Amino acid sequence: MKHSNVVRFFIGLLIVGLVSCKKDVSTKLNSAISSQHPSLVLTPQGVINIRSHVGSIPIFDQTLAKVQKEVDVEIDHGYAVPIPKDYSGGYTHETHKKNYILMQKAGVLYQILEKEKYAAFVKEMLFEYAKMYPTLPIHPKTRSYARGKLFWQCLNDSNWLVYTSQAYDCIYDYLSEDERNTLEKELFKPFADFISMDNPQFFNRVHNHSTWGNVAVGMIALVMEDDQLLARALYGLKDFDLDKNLKDNDGGFINKDGKMGFFANLDEPFSPDGYYTEGPYYQRYAMYPFLIFAQGLQNKKPELQVVAYKDSVLLKGVTALLNLTDQKGNFFLLNDSQKGMSFYNTSLISAVDIAYHFGGNNPELLSIAEKQGEVTLDDAGLAVALGIKEGKSIPFVKKSVELTDGANGDEGAVGVLRSGPLELVFKYTAHGLSHGHYDKLSYALFDQGDEVVQDYGMARFVNIEQKGGGNYLKENTTWAKQTIAHNTLVSNEISHFNGDYSKGSQHHSEAYIFSVENEVVQVASAKEFNAYPETVLHRTMVIINDEDFDNPYVLDIMRVASDTTNQYDVPFYYLGQVLQTNFEYSKSEVPQLLGNANGYQHLYKEASGLATGENIKLNWILHNRFYTYTAVTSTNDQMIMARIGATDPEFNLRHEPTLILRKRNAKDALFVSTVESTGTYSPVSELAINTYSNIKHLEVVFNTRDYTAINIVTTNDKSSLFVISNHDNDKEATHKLTINDKNYEWSGSYYFE
Repeated sequence: MKHSNVVRFFIGLLIVGLVSCKKDVSTKLNSAISSQHPSLVLTPQGVINIRSHVGSIPIFDQTLAKVQKEVDVEIDHGYAVPIPKDYSGGYTHETHKKNYILMQKAGVLYQILEKEKYAAFVKEMLFEYAKMYPTLPIHPKTRSYARGKLFWQCLNDSNWLVYTSQAYDCIYDYLSEDERNTLEKELFKPFADFISMDNPQFFNRVHNHSTWGNVAVGMIALVMEDDQLLARALYGLKDFDLDKNLKDNDGGFINKDGKMGFFANLDEPFSPDGYYTEGPYYQRYAMYPFLIFAQGLQNKKPELQVVAYKDSVLLKGVTALLNLTDQKGNFFLLNDSQKGMSFYNTSLISAVDIAYHFGGNNPELLSIAEKQGEVTLDDAGLAVALGIKEGKSIPFVKKSVELTDGANGDEGAVGVLRSGPLELVFKYTAHGLSHGHYDKLSYALFDQGDEVVQDYGMARFVNIEQKGGGNYLKENTTWAKQTIAHNTLVSNEISHFNGDYSKGSQHHSEAYIFSVENEVVQVASAKEFNAYPETVLHRTMVIINDEDFDNPYVLDIMRVASDTTNQYDVPFYYLGQVLQTNFEYSKSEVPQLLGNANGYQHLYKEASGLATGENIKLNWILHNRFYTYTAVTSTNDQMIMARIGATDPEFNLRHEPTLILRKRNAKDALFVSTVESTGTYSPVSELAINTYSNIKHLEVVFNTRDYTAINIVTTNDKSSLFVISNHDNDKEATHKLTINDKNYEWSGSYYFE
């Protein structure tokens, strides 16, 4: 009995201890849940969920370990907060950029790992900035229309505040009330006022720059719970004379109904399909602030329903962006774009995770996250990690797609045709704000993710100080934006809209046909009425998957009709090594300038020849694959073999080739060509397979105002006929046409057999 009583006594003590322990844990959890911080990309409940799963979610754990290692190294090395003086790529610029990224990551680590050193690191750095910021003048570099203080432009200052707001949110409760008051009074509120009140030309417009500014102010407003500041971020500055103060000096535009702020930047640049008018390179850049702020608003102000705004346009934007990548995940080069930018960028990692978390857990996004190999260290990243762990991932299948441009989807579009290994991107959009190019009806072609017929992209070496401080080079204007730099028609060596931004921004191309239901023939067709006075351009791009060809091939039909006589140039920017041509040409011993302005001054004329009226062929090799360009010509058409790089004293341009087909003294003209991917070469076996074209003859067999018909004859004498109705694109319309004494009847806007 005595022993029994002793046992009962100790069992009682154990039970009391367990209850007490459970009560302490419960109190701690309830305290964490009721806390208002973190509340932007992390939430109190999200932090609890993350801590409970750490160690059992591989992609999240790998990301966490990588970030922890990176931050630990930087903490050990120490940090600097230098006086700003450099452009992009310079020491002070890159140091302040590194600092805001490190603070954001350290804040997240503090929440997940509960290690004080991370909060202390953020706190110490923030107080260094709070001490320095009130003393800072405007940045000494004068190139920007809106100079910052920490950086040469307000855009980068906004980057800093977007990231730093997240860090502040994560250590908010670690700081005392006095410390928070000091940071908000000396740093955050003045910073937000400077971005907005002191720089309305930056803040109060529609542009990716302004999106960053709006979000920077909005994020810090959410942390500080400053409703007045939040209203400024969402709706723009009030009592501001738009006509007097906004001169559109960097290409943004005023919302048609006068609205500004975050919601205006959601309304105007995005089409209903999620296409962003500046193009995928800048959509990728803008999606981070758009979605990070949407995430914060969803957590703090769910009544605003930002994720659902404009029929969930932000979620559509993520899908649109993914569809605007090639097979390797690189973005198509629409408008100003750097080659190689892809969905592996951190902005897209964040976008994919947020879209999955707030967009109904689309399992296709998990397959993209798997390819990216990391997730965000927050609630959204946890959702993705768990989805992958639970085996919910299914492939994201890219299909042919047409994405409309314009706020209402009525300002042209971009069409992507996909067939087998080929991807063709055809641009018939609006101008694209300040980052737009004068390239109506241009296209680029990809094979197995490799660019074969290229768009040049932009003339800029981002964050490489030796090249113009990492900023846009003058050649971006004199070359990359000009029409001759693209695969489209140039009249009289003058760029579309005469290179006038204000005029180009008033117009857009018109979608005509987009038909991709038939796996054998896919068609995208569009028209341009305003690029040149009294001139209409009509281009039709077709991918044909013919059983007599090893690979799909491209048919390109460009029609031009004008009231005046002109010279027309259509350049073809192939990449690779010329193997053979079937036309005679004279090669210049000394390369000559092709022209004096509008981009022509940047082209060397290396060789030229005159057409005899027969098809011309250019055969080349790229990445051990063989290609052939075949074009219909008229007698005395000129073939110009040219190369980029003239009038380029600082070697800012890539010296790449082009073949230009020129027609002179013409009002109406027709350019017809094909591009084939024919075979492969193995450097190991040294075996070349299918090196030549499979097209024997390409012929225009009918061409009037109403119809154009192209006959394609293969080397084994099989024929295919493609006919397009040039003025009736009604899918239900019936057509009758006689070509070479043979009658054809069909329904729809085109015919193929």
